[in-house]
Amino acid sequence: MTTTPDHPQTAFWLRARTAAPALPSEPPEAWAFGATEDHADALLELVLAGTKTATASSAWDLEATGEPLPQAGTFSVILDGAARPRAVIETTDVRVLPFDGVDADHAWSEGEGDRSLSAWREIHERYWRSHAVDPRGWRPDMPVVCERFRLIYREVSASHCVPAPPQ
Repeated sequence: MTTTPDHPQTAFWLRARTAAPALPSEPPEAWAFGATEDHADALLELVLAGTKTATASSAWDLEATGEPLPQAGTFSVILDGAARPRAVIETTDVRVLPFDGVDADHAWSEGEGDRSLSAWREIHERYWRSHAVDPRGWRPDMPVVCERFRLIYREVSASHCVPAPPQ
């Protein structure tokens, strides 16, 4: 993340730290959910509403891109589809499970579709078949990084800050 004082992400981080002074002084990694702008916006809205408190990544994709596994206790800035910072989350738990070992509780926490395990499996199989970085794509036994998080700070828009709901 660029840290020049006039950069929009720097201004966002300053607002977040004002609202949540325990946040570290250095801005964390910034990223968006999903593979498209519309998908990023839809998933962000679930986070902002408090519906989405978990996410899943392909361990194969992380390996292919050289990204490390997420770690509990780390913060992330969540971007909308236009790459504007909108929220800060803290990772609270990380587990790596086979795709077919992901449980209904995790599916519910992801907040997508009807929140059922069957919907989670259908949505994520389709996603990894279409958007996987690693050539292995999707398999029922593929390793999935199941990450839980809590919302620390959110902005509905750049000019309208809303404190995160109490956890």
